[in-house]
Amino acid sequence: MKSLSKPPHNFSLIFGMATLVLGSLAYAAPKTSLTLGSTNITSSHFVVSDAMAKAITAGIPGAHVSHIETGASVDNIRRLTKGELDLGLVATDAAIEAINGTGVFKGKAVPDLVALYAYDVSTLNVAVTQDSKVTDLGQLQGKKFNPGIRGSGAEQLTRQVFTTLGIEPNLVPGTVKDAVEGVQNRQLVGYSKYGPGHGVDATLRELIVTTPMRLLSFTAAQQEKISSHIKGVGFTKIVNVMEGQPPVNTPSVLIVYATRTALMDDDTAYAIAKSIYDNRAMLIQAWPHLKDFDFKAQALAAEKVGIKLHPGAKRFWESLK
Repeated sequence: MKSLSKPPHNFSLIFGMATLVLGSLAYAAPKTSLTLGSTNITSSHFVVSDAMAKAITAGIPGAHVSHIETGASVDNIRRLTKGELDLGLVATDAAIEAINGTGVFKGKAVPDLVALYAYDVSTLNVAVTQDSKVTDLGQLQGKKFNPGIRGSGAEQLTRQVFTTLGIEPNLVPGTVKDAVEGVQNRQLVGYSKYGPGHGVDATLRELIVTTPMRLLSFTAAQQEKISSHIKGVGFTKIVNVMEGQPPVNTPSVLIVYATRTALMDDDTAYAIAKSIYDNRAMLIQAWPHLKDFDFKAQALAAEKVGIKLHPGAKRFWESLK
């Protein structure tokens, strides 16, 4: 009688193959073909998003990242719902509205929208020409004003701010180029756009060379009203604005790169977050002020504001000491 204590001669091979298959299911290789949506090519944010694409490529073996120009936050969220992007720039106030199905996303909620990493706090630059004689927000009533890149978080927030404060400018949407040309031709009194960190956007820095401008400041009462009505929005003081102008207080939001859990698996999300952190020197080279940015703390702060981290990305950020 044959002994039953010995396994078949090929048992080890079968067991090994089963272990390999189970292991590959538990630790799937990250996706290597990715599409990253950022913003308008004239924006300062486009420069740093290009560095992000390179950082992800450097961090994921064999990765190819297509970096494309978009209309920023709102446009990126809409593209994510269509599966046109794998990740995209999103301001947290726009993300909160999308998750909850409010504002421009009323009836079109995106409940699985999640953050991968945070990379900056953006300030809303509400700029007007000095020739316009406009010195406070209320004086924009009835005047032609560009509210930001069409479909951007800046446009959305600008519209919300005016609605909340009961101010009704004659809003003329368009691209950054449209806004700049309108201001230079005196067809517009000004425009609104997100600027990086605690400063002004590159577009405005270039514009003031030929057109004297000023940034409008929000009063304490206006700040309180906006903070109580618009979730995910804080306020930042911009100190070094431009020559001859005092510091201004303006709305600010945390900016993240977001995806949807339906689009991205945990291992890809982990790999992207890790690539950004390990290669953050590339981002700092593009935006020197990021040298003081706490990538871990700000990523985790996104959840406190109201947008969850992708489980895979959260696993990475929480693993950092």
